[in-house]
Amino acid sequence: MSDIRYWLGFNLIPRIGPVRLNALLTYFGDLEQAWHADSTSLRAAGLPQDAVERLLYLRSRLDLDAELAKVHAQGLQLLTWESENYPPLLKNIAQPPPVLYVRGEITPADEWAVAVVGTRHASAYGKEVARRLAWGLAENGVTVVSGLALGIDGIAHRAALDAGGRTLAVLGCGLDTIYPSAHRELAERIACSGALISDYPLGTKPEANNFPPRNRIISGLSLGTLVVEAAPDSGALITLRFALEQGRETFAVPGNIYNRASMGTNALIQRGEAKLVTSVQDILEELNLTMAAQQSEVREVVPETPTERALLAYVGTEPIHLDELVRSSGLPTATVSSTLCMMELKGMVRRVDNMSYVLAH
Repeated sequence: MSDIRYWLGFNLIPRIGPVRLNALLTYFGDLEQAWHADSTSLRAAGLPQDAVERLLYLRSRLDLDAELAKVHAQGLQLLTWESENYPPLLKNIAQPPPVLYVRGEITPADEWAVAVVGTRHASAYGKEVARRLAWGLAENGVTVVSGLALGIDGIAHRAALDAGGRTLAVLGCGLDTIYPSAHRELAERIACSGALISDYPLGTKPEANNFPPRNRIISGLSLGTLVVEAAPDSGALITLRFALEQGRETFAVPGNIYNRASMGTNALIQRGEAKLVTSVQDILEELNLTMAAQQSEVREVVPETPTERALLAYVGTEPIHLDELVRSSGLPTATVSSTLCMMELKGMVRRVDNMSYVLAH
């Protein structure tokens, strides 16, 4: 496992994204060797000459211990691809962010998450719908994910908190800056009952071109993405596009055909790119989350076991028969059968007929 300082260091180097970092890991085996490598080795690992020159220049000027101290001084934790608590849903997307800065805590309960996004200029109808749906999700044990923006995002975060639930906010800047500033108090509440998350280093300002890329994290953390209100050029539609690319479920609330804020959502429904939502039950049933709260409680009381982990290696999106699981795992039939029952209760797997199972999500 690579020293966290080197993950932090590479995250501070422009143009060393997930693809290039993975190439460095593959070539060198760990990031410490990559950090100290010479230009010839870095080129052999696949970095272009301009990226090599930038890396050599910046690493000679970076004090990684001091940079890590800045992170800790802000009360943040760093999660990397190697961290046990890196969100599994996010890790499964193409090119997940190598480093996440987190204020607060991401928990196993956040595996049951739905993104709620929409316009900054919401109508009274949109605000009320967002509040009710986010409240309903949180009330049913589903974590609400959004982007802390004005409008629908802020309403969704507040509704989840007011319902006593969890919420995650993904920022398009460093976590030493809360944007918009009007949501500083809300951000503090989120950090206490969820987490503030960013893949941008400290000191990164909330520039416009930062927000579209961060939307892939909002959808990546979620089983599905709900757009409440969105104009045809809304950034919320970018989040939904990422959700579609990531193979996640997509939902939209229908709205007034004369209101520009509903044109984007109505078009999504019309094109079949998002399922029409009129109640929280539509989302819960589609995502098999009607028992999320109870499943979360069971997981807390009865943690994942080595046997469950062994069986998860063989259960996927295609149904697998109990007998095949017995053969593949080498475990006794009684053990496999009883473990699958517990895994189903925890919401880890789903039975598709009497003897076959698939991953629940």
